[in-house]
Amino acid sequence: MYKFSLLDLSPVPEGGSAADALRNTLDLARHAEANGYYRYWLAEHHNMPGIASAATSVVIGHVAGGTKTIRVGAGGIMLPNHAPLVIAEQFGTLETLYPGRIDLGLGRAPGTDGATAHALRRHMEANDSFPQDVVELLGYFDDASEEMRIKAIPGQGTHVPLWILGSSLYGAQLAAHFGLPYAFASHFAPAMLENAIATYRTTFRPSRWLAKPYFMMAAGVCAAKTDEEAWYLRSSQMLAFARLRTGRPGKLPLPTGDLSAEIPAAVMAQVKQSLSCSATGSPKTVRRELAALVARYQPEELMVTGMIHNHAARLRSFEIAAEALSDIAEASKVA
Repeated sequence: MYKFSLLDLSPVPEGGSAADALRNTLDLARHAEANGYYRYWLAEHHNMPGIASAATSVVIGHVAGGTKTIRVGAGGIMLPNHAPLVIAEQFGTLETLYPGRIDLGLGRAPGTDGATAHALRRHMEANDSFPQDVVELLGYFDDASEEMRIKAIPGQGTHVPLWILGSSLYGAQLAAHFGLPYAFASHFAPAMLENAIATYRTTFRPSRWLAKPYFMMAAGVCAAKTDEEAWYLRSSQMLAFARLRTGRPGKLPLPTGDLSAEIPAAVMAQVKQSLSCSATGSPKTVRRELAALVARYQPEELMVTGMIHNHAARLRSFEIAAEALSDIAEASKVA
């Protein structure tokens, strides 16, 4: 692992607003840039009271305009919700405004519930057009040719880097087939991680975009002065995830010292499994756990994420993680 990055969902805390969340996102992005993170991604989710990044391309522009060097992108855009041409124009515009700094990660899920997906797409299609949509997008970002009747303007010739995102073998197979970089959502769905890595790396076909496999995994992180404080802070995300799983999504809750009083045992088991690809604790503990993840899975890049109710504590958590990841990256270069 030579690079480390950050995924932000612009969490809306209980007692706060979407405006607070978006201010916090820009502040966190500036801190991430100062602490050596390579890229800063935002994710598309809809009808979620606790997530403020629904208009993902708009928030990316806000973050890119408020930072100087860090790459900014989507992790990801849920492509079935959009016409490829519209996404090409949006990200072509972003790349034109902030050249060499924009990434476009593509997901196949709707990023919301069924009713909201209907509201987003208006006309639902039974067939899966995701592979064809990816090809269409690649064409819009390519150099212009006279045969092309439809062009993305801005967009044509910008060569915005495309990533395939996934939490199953489908995305791994597709990324390998197209010869594109692949990012796995192990921060909330780690079950297929090892199989997806093996599938992507063994079936990868070199392409004009990528000569060899480039795999990025995601991991949760919650770091604080002590293990006890970190686990207390992490309770907010665990409680939010449990409420989402039981059909009660809301704003990011305040931390609690007794999760068992809030989450039934069966649901807690699901939460712990889903969020198991993570590092929680003191700086020493977080470094050890992140190093273990890197040693086990050997990603080219590690993207960390984590939702903490207190913004200052969240900034500090990612600072601690950056210190650990910088050491791990340097050790990888020596090895």
